[in-house]
Amino acid sequence: MIPASVQSHIAYKELTELSSKDVRLALRTNAYTAHTAGLSPGKLQCNLVILPGADGVDFGEFCEANPIFCPLIGTSRIGATDMPELGQDIDLRSDLPLYFVYRRGQVVERVKDIMAIWRDDLMAFAIGCSFTFEHALMRAGIEMRHVTDGVTVPMFRTNIQTKSVGRFGGSAVVSMRPIPKHRVEEVKRICAAFPYAHGAPIHVGSAEEIGIEDISQPDWGEGVTIGDGEVPAFWGCGVTTQEALVSAAPEIAITHAPGAMLITDLDEADPFQNGVA
Repeated sequence: MIPASVQSHIAYKELTELSSKDVRLALRTNAYTAHTAGLSPGKLQCNLVILPGADGVDFGEFCEANPIFCPLIGTSRIGATDMPELGQDIDLRSDLPLYFVYRRGQVVERVKDIMAIWRDDLMAFAIGCSFTFEHALMRAGIEMRHVTDGVTVPMFRTNIQTKSVGRFGGSAVVSMRPIPKHRVEEVKRICAAFPYAHGAPIHVGSAEEIGIEDISQPDWGEGVTIGDGEVPAFWGCGVTTQEALVSAAPEIAITHAPGAMLITDLDEADPFQNGVA
């Protein structure tokens, strides 16, 4: 447990020793504002999108039309600041390390919490995250280079177009992880068991084929080294929803900062067991 008088700053290593609930409590104090990769092994992590309820139907249908990139895990009631099906005492306004605030499709603020701008007409969408299957890959002895390096996973805008719904559309985004060439099929098999966390990689090999000009310069996150005997593998990424927000340009929208997720209490191996999600 974190002490009652929570520190003004908490190190990543300390967070790795906390339960999912206690990680959220630490984030609630703004004591940590970096990535969540590797935290709370066994628990599902989610992308978060918050927007006016009037845009909710189209956005929800956009997610359902693009499940590889935007696997929908849960939605909140309009005006609700919690999502009880995802975990105990979740506060959507404060329990992520960092938020992006969009106005008319443009990022205008990066904030540690959204208490001051919350409105009663807002609703939230939780979307599966690839950090979930990383634990399974690491258990199989496959290195996650960004975790080793302590950086945010590299993410790239592609030439793949999503299926549009209403005003929501745009380019798909992928995350990239170097994997050993001789283990590609094993990686595909492991990740296919996590369809709610983007599933198997959608592309392996040449980045240029999916419109990525320089694999060392990601659009989000930090670049990582691809070693000898390794090949880049690309997965659908929930940051695709942020591209859709740029396309739709709603009056206001709020998302997680790329790499800084909502950590739930759900079992990453089967988040839908007993109808909890």
